[in-house]
Formats: sequence, C-alpha cells, structure tokens
Amino acid sequence: MICLLLVFALAALAFPASSHAAQPPQLVPSVSSPSAVLMEKVTGQLIYEKNSKEHLHPASVTKIMTMLLIVEDIEAGTIKLEDIVTASERAASFGGSCVYLAQGEKMSVSDMLKCIAVVSANDCAVAMAEHISGSEEAFVGRMNKRAAELGMKDTNFTNCTGLFDDDNHYTCAHDVAIMSRQLIAHELIKNYTTIWMDSIRNGEFELSNTNKLVYWYDGCTGLKTGYTAKAGYCLSATAERDGVEYIAVVMKGESSDSRNYDAEQMLSFAFANYALCSLKGDTEAPEIPVELGKSESVKTFFGGDEFKLLPRTDAALTYELSCENSVKAPVKRGDRLGMLTVRAGENTVAALPLLAAEDVDRPGYFGILGRLAGSMLGL
Repeated sequence: MICLLLVFALAALAFPASSHAAQPPQLVPSVSSPSAVLMEKVTGQLIYEKNSKEHLHPASVTKIMTMLLIVEDIEAGTIKLEDIVTASERAASFGGSCVYLAQGEKMSVSDMLKCIAVVSANDCAVAMAEHISGSEEAFVGRMNKRAAELGMKDTNFTNCTGLFDDDNHYTCAHDVAIMSRQLIAHELIKNYTTIWMDSIRNGEFELSNTNKLVYWYDGCTGLKTGYTAKAGYCLSATAERDGVEYIAVVMKGESSDSRNYDAEQMLSFAFANYALCSLKGDTEAPEIPVELGKSESVKTFFGGDEFKLLPRTDAALTYELSCENSVKAPVKRGDRLGMLTVRAGENTVAALPLLAAEDVDRPGYFGILGRLAGSMLGL
C-alpha cells in the first residue's frame, strides 16, 4: 500500500498527557520548605518535586479529601447542596478553626461546604462526615478507600479534619497533589475555594479565606491551607491562567508567609516556563477506503494522549500523519491504520496511532453477488 503523508505545523499553547516529568528548563523554582510538589492539572505531569514522598502531618490539608468525597456525593446525587445537616453534640464540640456550631444547629450542605473550604471549619467537616456516613469513623474509612483508588500510596487518614497530630495520620506532598488534582476536576468546588469573604447565618457570621493567595495571586482557584505545631504550615495552592491550571503543594513550611511565597514561586515558574500543547493540532483523523467491505470506508481516531506539557522553548510542534491509501476488509475496531508523529524540532515528543473506529466486515455471499450484478448493470 502507498502511504499518504500530511504535514502540519502549529505553535501549540493549548492543553493533558503522560504522567512522566517534563524536561525542565535550566532554572528551578526557589522553595525553602522541606517538602514540595508542582504538578499540572490535566496531565498530572510533575514539574518540580522536593522530598515529595516523605510522610508528614497534613493538618487541615486533610480536608481536601473530605471535600472531595462531599463533592463526589453531590455530583452523584447522593446528597444535594440544599439538604439540611444537623450538627451533633460531637461535631459542635470541635475547636480549632470552626464556625462554632451549636448542638442541633441546622445548616445546608452548601453552607457547610463553604465553611470547610473558606475557613477550614473542623466542626462542619465532622458534621458532614456524620451526615454522609453516619459517623466520622465510617467516613474516614471512605477517605482511605478513595485514597487507595487514586494511588495515594503514602497516605493514611485517621480523622476528617487534620486537627490532631496522630502519628498514624499522614500523607506526602505528592499524594496531596494527587487528591488536589482530583478535587479541582470538579468545577463545583471552585464556587467555594475562590471565595475571599462571605458570611453565614444570614450575614451574622463573617468568613474570610485562610488562603490569602485567593485575594492577591492572579488566577488562584484555591485550594486548602493547614497548620498544627507538628505539621507546620502546609498549603495546596491552585491557579489557572489561559485554560492551564497548576497545583503547588508545600508541606511543613516555617511560616504562613514562607509557604505562600513557596507556592507563588512554583506557580509563577510553571506559568512562565511551560506550555500545554495539543498532540493532534489541527490534524483530523481521516476516513480510509475499504476494499471488499460492507462499507466503502472506515472512520478512524487517534489513540494515546491528547496533550503534553512541554517547556515553552519546545512548544512549536510539527505534525506528520502517515496512513494507508486503502485497507482490505475485514477491519476491526482498534486496528492500527497509520501513525501521527509529533515533533519539536528534530525531537519526537509523541507518536499517536491512527486506529479504526468501527468494524467493517466482508459482505456475505449474496452481498458479493449484488455488487457484481450492480457492477455489470452499471449501477
């Protein structure tokens, strides 16, 4: 078969791909905290890491998983934002960051979630855990199950708040990035994590976000702060510009200012040095003629990743599609019919298989006779 060759060029600054680390530019972000991670949202690609697997106390960063389970239940229809939650005596007893729930006080799921996201309310986190699972213990079981599903291998939760520095309650910067990535995949949460100031109880109780980056860092979308004496100052900060979102995790910072500075440096480094590039560009998957098939052609699609994070210096990509002029029936969905090669300069950054999107069988005996008769009659 003769191959068709199509070449496309595009300076791509679009958007998700493999989890392998991108080749970093010469500079690296300045991070003073002992543990940190910088990750791109859609690809999950790591840009920077520092002691990323070290087991550390997460403090209220724990509540990222708490909020994830709440949001997943909302989107699954198990609970609704307007549902009313009644605070138990136990939930009302929690101190630290809280909104001072009274035993028996009723509040909507939406307001509970807002309090958790904005002021890190321990009492609301426990109230929601009890509302969803019947007890905090049962809810924590779900937290650990979800962590395992996400591949968080260096995490174990013993509570839903992070208020207590239990030695069996730990995670790492890498795992925090994983659960943060999962949480911000739900746009609903950003209705809460981007709030700077708000109120509950008909305006009687004011809320101010513990994450100061929400106020002053361009594009900040959240996400969660934490502090205890053992955990130090922790932060998972997320920011989006021009459709690209990054996650910067800082663990065990020395101060609130230093953790904010570290997160800002990582986020700004990512925005300045990387681009999320389309691995398909404007290339359309062609229909390929089929010889002796029930259909005259077969539709195709590209397999593999759609996007890749690259240094901006490598963001001008060329696309070379080679595929068959025609194929013989039968064709099965998933059969490889060509290849799209993506290059940055002389370097190949991806090779996407062109695959059959459907089955095309050979015609049966009577189908063949019908075709021959039609051919003879000029039909």
